[in-house]
Amino acid sequence: MGKFFLMFTLLLSSVVARDLELSATVVSDNEKFITSRFMGFIQTVKVSEGDTVKKGDILYSIDSTEIDSKKRQALLGVQMYENQYNTMKRNYERYKRLYEKGLVSKFDVEQLELGTQNLEDMIQISKAQVKEVENQYQYLTIKAPNDGVIIKKNIKAGEMAIPGMPALVLTDLSSLKIKAEVSESDLSRVHVGSKVQIDIPSIKYATIGSIDSIIPSSNPMTHTYMIKIGFESSSNVYPGMYAKINIKVD
Repeated sequence: MGKFFLMFTLLLSSVVARDLELSATVVSDNEKFITSRFMGFIQTVKVSEGDTVKKGDILYSIDSTEIDSKKRQALLGVQMYENQYNTMKRNYERYKRLYEKGLVSKFDVEQLELGTQNLEDMIQISKAQVKEVENQYQYLTIKAPNDGVIIKKNIKAGEMAIPGMPALVLTDLSSLKIKAEVSESDLSRVHVGSKVQIDIPSIKYATIGSIDSIIPSSNPMTHTYMIKIGFESSSNVYPGMYAKINIKVD
């Protein structure tokens, strides 16, 4: 009887050991750092931290002074080449008439013809430059790339917008996941698709999820691997919330 009880206890303990209980965190799987493509002074900022925005909403705008200057220079270039073209074309037409009368050489006519063609090409290039500058105006108004919530704001009106420097952080609440760390020794027992019991104590929310991905890059300090768990979220679940998970493993 005692031997049977011992075997039963060992069997029970092995079953319990198969469930991994881990601490985890709610994260957004679609968090974007909003920045500008061009440098310039910020004119207006339309959002604050905590604001909910829709795709296409204006977040902030940048002063157009620098692009206005580039556009004026490009337009002056077009005008300059058009004036030169008109003058050279008149000379070319005049020299063709003189050539027919034998008063000028063919070389002179060909040179004027070549110059006229070159100036015509320069006009087209300058017009393309004007169009390129005009297309830059759309980048002075920064819009939300998707629905979400502004969780961080690093800019104010009157400050300089610097390309590559995050101005805002936008997080998508419709794309939440659970992030956890699994020890190296337990990694072989965890698989994509495994069912996970999720509990978020602060809001008394419990649900079932499944492992979506196992990130094959370990933390060298803790020798753990990150896993991400998909789950059906609730309206009061936010990134950063603490969660407890129980993973059923083989």
